Amino acid sequence: MSTTTELSTKSDLGTAIAAALDGGDTSRWPSKIPVRDRITLLLDPGSWVEDGLLAAAEDGLPADGVLTGVGRIEGRPVAVIAHDFGVKAGSWGELTCEKQIRILERADRDLLPVIYLVDSAGGRLTDQIGFYSGRRGASRIFQLQVQLSGRVPQICCLHGPSAAGGAYMPAFTDWVGMVNGNASMYLASPRVAEKVTGEHTTLEEMGGARMHATVSGCCDEVFDHDWQVIAAARLLLSYLPDDWRSEPARKPCADPEVTCWEPDLIPLDPNQAYDVRDVISRLVDSGSFFEIKSAWATELVTGLARLEGRTVGLIANQPLVRSGAIFVDSADKAARFISMCDAYNIPLIFLHDVPGFMVGAAIERQGIIRHGAKMVTAMASAEVPKFSVILRKAYAAGFYAMCAPGFEPRATIALPTATIGPMAPEASVNAVYANKIAEIADPLEREAFIEARIAEQAADLSLVRMGSHLVVDSVVEPDQLRTELVNRLAHADGWERRPRSRHHAISPV
Repeated sequence: MSTTTELSTKSDLGTAIAAALDGGDTSRWPSKIPVRDRITLLLDPGSWVEDGLLAAAEDGLPADGVLTGVGRIEGRPVAVIAHDFGVKAGSWGELTCEKQIRILERADRDLLPVIYLVDSAGGRLTDQIGFYSGRRGASRIFQLQVQLSGRVPQICCLHGPSAAGGAYMPAFTDWVGMVNGNASMYLASPRVAEKVTGEHTTLEEMGGARMHATVSGCCDEVFDHDWQVIAAARLLLSYLPDDWRSEPARKPCADPEVTCWEPDLIPLDPNQAYDVRDVISRLVDSGSFFEIKSAWATELVTGLARLEGRTVGLIANQPLVRSGAIFVDSADKAARFISMCDAYNIPLIFLHDVPGFMVGAAIERQGIIRHGAKMVTAMASAEVPKFSVILRKAYAAGFYAMCAPGFEPRATIALPTATIGPMAPEASVNAVYANKIAEIADPLEREAFIEARIAEQAADLSLVRMGSHLVVDSVVEPDQLRTELVNRLAHADGWERRPRSRHHAISPV
């Protein structure tokens, strides 16, 4: 090769590398952070090692619209997939798919957590063979995501669209944060939907961040800016282990945000509302509660937290919303969260204040039995240490779904305000004595009869009776609950999973 040819080749190579590093033209989206700046925010300085930089360089497509590689977050190695929205709107072609497949295969081989920075218009319809139908197309990406599920954490920051079949990339991850106003998920655009169904809608109504966070449940949290969702992803990873064989790292202990338990924090009246987050703030290490799906199915609160530095998962009924009853969506919310915690060796704490599952013709038509069975199946299948805390009421099948004694919690702990039973005493009396009550003509006599029967039922549900029959293991004052849980968690440190006896349970769907 002549010197002139060598110089020309080096010049071409340098130009190609520079073009790949520059990425696509992002000037049309001033509210978005360019993809390489997103990676800089995500990873520890100097830790990014990129693969396939020159993909599609001959076609003038920098990195073919996706950056893949490995970096570190607080010293922990992670695999990264980051779409460049400036290159054909981050759409997927043959090499885009191949790069994503290769990094996911590496994550599966090396057991690396995967962080997805998604911003993609979907597959390139001009390259259908490349992304759609082949063995190394989008279907292989989804196969690998499912294969990785429960093996390593998968966290998705959704910065822009995730369209058509590509919408399943976030759906297969453990957590999805969306940037309000920019991020969207949809199987078909409003234009396609109108063509197919005649429906007139908008992108925000069909697949916007707020809709998915409050209605569909596909989004775990909404953020105003790119940097916020990335910061949340880094924080979430700190609660999770590197892989399914590990436990989450312990952090330095911190006292609760609030230490004073007001006497009326949990009202004695079982029908009076209060915010269960006020209880959580008095239990967990200060600032450690990371709520998950905070705006969806809000009658149930789920999230990760720390107790003296240990990561725990919290499932709490929320009396402030719908009396804390379990609905279709809240059953699904609980089932998914429990499954995630069990996959990553995170102990579970159930905070009961539940009147039961919602009842009525409408909720039965929605399949509350089926969805409730999913929650019970997930809870019963979880092998991590489980602890039940009865804050106030624990009635009907809601008590079961929140890990009743028959589901092998390590302990059932009650506050003095707790009541456990198939239904509230008032409802029980009405069910058992309805005919007798109807026969009593005198109002005062009827009222006296009802009050006497309610007192009998209440005595039958008393904590003394529950303790006598080993339904509860201990009764503690509210200000001692944190210490009780910390001690019991410490005693469960040596837990192990049972040997496998089947392939898997059959989900109620």
